[in-house]
Amino acid sequence: MFDPKNLSPRKLSFYTALGLAAPISLIDYIFEQKWQPAVASFFVVLIGGFLLVSFVLERFIYRKIKVIYKFIYQTKATRRQETYYKYILPKKSLDEVAVDVETWAQENQQKVATLQANEEFRREFLQNLSHEFKTPVFAIQSYVETLLAGDMVDPVISRKFLEKTSTNVERLTNLLQDLDEISSLERGEITIVKRNFIIQDLLKDSFEGISIKAEQKNIHFSIKKGCEAPIMVNADKEKIRQVVINLLENAIKYGKINGSIKAGIYKTDDKRILVEISDDGVGITEKSLPRIFERFFRTETGRSMDITGSGLGLAICKHIIEAHQQTIHIRSTEGVGTTIGFTLAAKKD
Repeated sequence: MFDPKNLSPRKLSFYTALGLAAPISLIDYIFEQKWQPAVASFFVVLIGGFLLVSFVLERFIYRKIKVIYKFIYQTKATRRQETYYKYILPKKSLDEVAVDVETWAQENQQKVATLQANEEFRREFLQNLSHEFKTPVFAIQSYVETLLAGDMVDPVISRKFLEKTSTNVERLTNLLQDLDEISSLERGEITIVKRNFIIQDLLKDSFEGISIKAEQKNIHFSIKKGCEAPIMVNADKEKIRQVVINLLENAIKYGKINGSIKAGIYKTDDKRILVEISDDGVGITEKSLPRIFERFFRTETGRSMDITGSGLGLAICKHIIEAHQQTIHIRSTEGVGTTIGFTLAAKKD
């Protein structure tokens, strides 16, 4: 069936030759009044026109199209593939070629956009990494140079400077450990050893382990009403403890004085348990929420506050939860508080 929008080179050559042969043979018949010469001229023009148009298309148009496809796919065909493409595989119409080129252009546009986003992320990551290292290194350098200068004759002041130096060394050590851990997580080298345990017990133990930090701001921790009944989950207990401690520490850092932290545990279905940790602290702006799990990302509030830490905690949490093939999410309102939730597999029989 004639389809002008989807003509192969051979069909296009045939219809072009037919368009030439029919009127020429008709003119021959009108002048000669004999059908034999008209039929002969029809077939001669049809065959000759078909071969000529095919040659022109092959030589000047589809050879260019072949170059376009080589550029698009960036491949070199073998001799067998060349024969297959040339003689066996039906050649594409110009409309099909146009669609292929448009698809290729869109895919490349997406790749360019992705590369630009990755480049921007890499540049920002290096800037943040430099900042995280620079702060403790410069502090250490300052304290050590002062001590070496011999100006500190007072043992009390000298000890104070050494303690500050030790604190910054510890900060650097923690940063390097977090970088090493997140690198291992991103390479998929984390080993998950799952077992059943009661999630409420883990939440309470984790908070007790860092309760001294909460006491400084008089922040209290509790399990939400209706969530006290023990619920068993199946996960790597120590890895989930790391996630919980990180979330609790963040809730304390950004929590208000005399505030509270509450944990909710819910059965979403027979296979998953949802764990949520909520605070009533400073909250997070809406524009910052999509980036909150990025490495070294800090909100404007976090940058303005004197908050220590590597800036990798939430990124590590995300990797640990995803290594369990589960999800983590965040909800927050500035000035109201933040809730971070993650799912875990239900108890395995």
